[in-house]
Amino acid sequence: MFLILISLVAVLFLYKAKLKNGLKILLRDSKFLSRIILLKRRFRTFEKKGTVAQIFTSLATKHPSKVIFYFEDEQWTFLDVEVYSNKIANFFKQEGYQREDTVALFHENSPKYPCVWLGLSKLGVISAFINTNLTGDVLIHALKSAKVTGIIYGSTLNKAISNITGKIPGIKLYQLLDGNEKTGVLDGSRDLTLELKMQSESSPTEELANGKITDKLMLIYTSGTTGLPKPTIITNKRAMSFTFAIKTFTKLSSEDIFYVCLPIYHSAGSVPIVCCFLYGSALAMRKKFSASNFWKDCYKYKCTIFQYIGEICRYLLASRAGTEFHIHHHLKTITGNGLRPQIWKEFVTKFNIKYVYEFYTATDGNVFLINTHNKVGAVGFFPRWASFMSPIKLIKFDEDTSLPLRGSDGFYQVCKTGEPGVLIGKMDVKDNSSGFVGYLDERDTEKKILRNVFKVGDAYVNSGDILVQDDSGYFYFKDRTGDTFRWKGENVSTTEIESVITNLLNLNDVIVYGVEVPGVEGRAGMVALIDSSRSLNMEKFYKDLKVNLPSYAIPLFVRVVQHIPVTGTFKLQKVHLRRQGFDIEKNEDPLYVFDVVEKKYVILTKEKYDEIISGKIKF
Repeated sequence: MFLILISLVAVLFLYKAKLKNGLKILLRDSKFLSRIILLKRRFRTFEKKGTVAQIFTSLATKHPSKVIFYFEDEQWTFLDVEVYSNKIANFFKQEGYQREDTVALFHENSPKYPCVWLGLSKLGVISAFINTNLTGDVLIHALKSAKVTGIIYGSTLNKAISNITGKIPGIKLYQLLDGNEKTGVLDGSRDLTLELKMQSESSPTEELANGKITDKLMLIYTSGTTGLPKPTIITNKRAMSFTFAIKTFTKLSSEDIFYVCLPIYHSAGSVPIVCCFLYGSALAMRKKFSASNFWKDCYKYKCTIFQYIGEICRYLLASRAGTEFHIHHHLKTITGNGLRPQIWKEFVTKFNIKYVYEFYTATDGNVFLINTHNKVGAVGFFPRWASFMSPIKLIKFDEDTSLPLRGSDGFYQVCKTGEPGVLIGKMDVKDNSSGFVGYLDERDTEKKILRNVFKVGDAYVNSGDILVQDDSGYFYFKDRTGDTFRWKGENVSTTEIESVITNLLNLNDVIVYGVEVPGVEGRAGMVALIDSSRSLNMEKFYKDLKVNLPSYAIPLFVRVVQHIPVTGTFKLQKVHLRRQGFDIEKNEDPLYVFDVVEKKYVILTKEKYDEIISGKIKF
């Protein structure tokens, strides 16, 4: 019956479209749908192999001497990772950690990072990935919200830890050297590097065997659409399902070598590692992104695939502006999100990239879209004529509040072709372990879910993102809703920044929002605040922000207003301020911009504004 229905829809589609073009599109769509069905079937078979740790142990047994990690001058084989992770498991078992306990990882990129969370997972212990930029109260919030009982931190982050130790009683501290440097161990911390030397290399067989794919594997933080960073639950099954989709669509093999220069505490940096643990691929890792060393690394380690964020692609292109000579490398595939349409063709042409797999997903969502057709600007695809089969929908929203709108019948309304809408993904109430598992806090999880969407009893996850779908079925990302924006590859929580500034200046009315800067990926932070007494010291203000916020979260623009606009129900009006942005023609209020050279806020003059718009001033 189902196949008959599909056939009827296809015939109607062909009848409506021109026959030749319709047949071509139908062939493309049928191939895509068949791959989706095949992917689901194959994953059901794959998930029976066990947890991430169980599968990795099996791979390590099969080819122990194969290199899995390249890092600076180091090479880690599968056996090296197996041994190191076993030592981690045995030590923390000795420390009394048990299944469902949580340990925070606060460490820069290095092969030790994934070895640690892999080892903890063998016990069923959950790893909370902490952003290495966090300090002070925001860091404390991240630790407490994940209910961690221990912290493994790198020696380069000693200062951040020492500043909060008195405020996190009951949490054990374990210092892990980042390299070969000799750094003193902080008071109250254990020297994990020394402790591991005395641990057994044998596998914790019983605990490993008791693992289930529905077990929590890690917590990755996201701001979602509102509030402070929230720990999002990633189960073994969810991690496996996402990487399985990447493997299938990009045709990843055990011979491929990833290049990772993104922070491992983010999904974008950790996904390639999970791919290696599950499918036997290798990975070259760098502590931090470097435009000058990117192609050198790719050539040196013979990398074939790179997971990007759009901002990195822009940096790489800008670093080679005006140069025509050929760059030697082995990259054939790049996959990621945020590659701007304006630079897409230039990037792949200049650097001779064969395949681009732009995708859309979210750590705290249940939607995965991927552009398998090299369609410039598209983040994914699903046939329009088969939309009744799709678990994802675009629904209408209020342009002022960005909240989804219900129609006169009480249900949400699906957008028409070309109409921007909020992306939502259907939940499987019977088995959602590979979809939206939610946040650690159930109250935050419930806020993310829309219920009784198209009929009584159904449920969808609100992505908080606005997309549009064209008449060919391609999806394009438009904007984020709510109280977060993307800048420098990071999710920035406006609520977090507002809280910090309110405390620093003892003000009640502070609004933070993201504004577009021409030629730059994401949105730059801007704060509007009242300074009636004209006593705000901009130099001190920046210094205080630097102490209390990660560098990417410090607003680039400051607007000193006479009053904060509010709605009839006294809600702060961010939309109005966001639309005006930092345009000096639309603002009568004093405006300041952060000078990246002088490292301070300066008055935004007409001259500086023009330089920003033209791209002469870069952030």
